[in-house]
Amino acid sequence: MIFDGSNTVLVIGAHPDDEVLGAGGTMAKHAACGDEVHVLIVTEGTTHQYSDTDLIEEKQDHTRACADVLGATGVHFGELPDMRLDTVAHVDVNDAIETVCAEVEPDIVYTHSRREVNQDHVAVHDSTLVAARPGSGISAVVAYETPSSTDFAANTDGFTPSLFVDISEYVDRKITAFAEYKTEIRELPHPRSPDALHAIATTRGAASGVTAAEAFDILRAYR
Repeated sequence: MIFDGSNTVLVIGAHPDDEVLGAGGTMAKHAACGDEVHVLIVTEGTTHQYSDTDLIEEKQDHTRACADVLGATGVHFGELPDMRLDTVAHVDVNDAIETVCAEVEPDIVYTHSRREVNQDHVAVHDSTLVAARPGSGISAVVAYETPSSTDFAANTDGFTPSLFVDISEYVDRKITAFAEYKTEIRELPHPRSPDALHAIATTRGAASGVTAAEAFDILRAYR
């Protein structure tokens, strides 16, 4: 992956916090190198988990605060129903992603792996590939792993990363940014605990010869 200030980057997540869990360190690295970084959260992220629909605005505020810590300059919301993308027409999920892609014109897109226990993540993965089809102007599409979803999936071929990004200088910023999602932080041994996120970064770093890394699967690359 190129970090030289020439790229526009779009990180797509089904729910608020997916983006930082999967690619927070890489987002910070892109921003620090001068790349323009955008976030798209496809669902409104609350109505299934919480009965108080007023939390939608609060969760969006958390997303913006997280983006500020990471250096992202644009935050976009699809506002489709949380944990119910299986009830939404595929074309509508496509449209939510294609609309932002048309506005942002990204060079690089980060999205969910298809190896997910969370079916919203799978739907976003599939629709991202539609939005990033040949002729879209997007040069690379890569999938990230989402702690507590990718690692909980069963009966799949497994998440097999083909790209490791050194985030040794940015892992602490990732943890700080994740802390903006006050309702999502868990305690060990949950994968969404700060200590677990550090451990995942250390493990991925050990697999690639650096102190800390994030791992990705390259889905498409057009050159």
